[in-house]
Amino acid sequence: MSRIAVLGMGAMGSRIAQKLLKTNHQVIVYNRTADKAKPLVEQGAIYAAKPREAAEQADIVISMVTDDLASRAVWLDPETGAILGLSKNAIAIESSTLTVNWTRELAAAIEGRGAEFLDAPVVGSRPQADAGKLIYLVGGKAEILSKVQDILLSIGATVHHIGSLSQGMAMKLAVNALFGIQVAALAEVLGMLTKHGLTSAKAMECLGNLPIISPAAKGAGNLILANNQTPMFPIGLVEKDFRYILQTAQAVNAQTPTSAAIHQIYQDAIAKGYGNDNITGIAQLFS
Repeated sequence: MSRIAVLGMGAMGSRIAQKLLKTNHQVIVYNRTADKAKPLVEQGAIYAAKPREAAEQADIVISMVTDDLASRAVWLDPETGAILGLSKNAIAIESSTLTVNWTRELAAAIEGRGAEFLDAPVVGSRPQADAGKLIYLVGGKAEILSKVQDILLSIGATVHHIGSLSQGMAMKLAVNALFGIQVAALAEVLGMLTKHGLTSAKAMECLGNLPIISPAAKGAGNLILANNQTPMFPIGLVEKDFRYILQTAQAVNAQTPTSAAIHQIYQDAIAKGYGNDNITGIAQLFS
């Protein structure tokens, strides 16, 4: 049994903590607002009032928060940051979707304290987390990953070792860009076809049976048909990820004109008031 701290009790962090509890690990949870941690405490988790306190009680610390700023706060706050509580043998795992530059900065800070670091963002959303089918994209040392692989597999279904530190994060940004581009493109062509008199159902019936469509895009199309805006991957987070993709690309002079154009579409959706809708809510721009 490992002692594992989970920082961030949002939609994904709370599900990760719950999976760890079900596999009989000792789980310490932290959230900026304590109320969100109560359901986990009722299931047997230990609540820590500060990230530092959570890390002091753990061998492994997993962060799942919204963005770079939240990650910096939970790890590096000069008074309450988790880095202050890491033991020399601890393993820090950042599973949030962040910029590559910040991931490298964080890794350097944690390794400077004598602890180990992995960037291990996940592919999948709330349904995959509930089903234990998350896919991990890991950057870092293979020997460190081997120490926690079984734990990650108790949360998800697959672990891919992408390469060195920050390369897991780079791959996650690429995955999210590709998915976000596909959803926006599908919403656009469905809007065009319906204005030519086709029903959305007929359009998706045809597109869904052609080899040009990915399984992920087909699933998104079905949600568009159902007009289901339940936020599994909210547009506000999609826009943030595109912003991070563009920042990460700019840092290495990579050309990303398609991502830049699609980023603007998600920004337009937020301006229209759709920021809390699922990614598939982008279709409302084209209806």
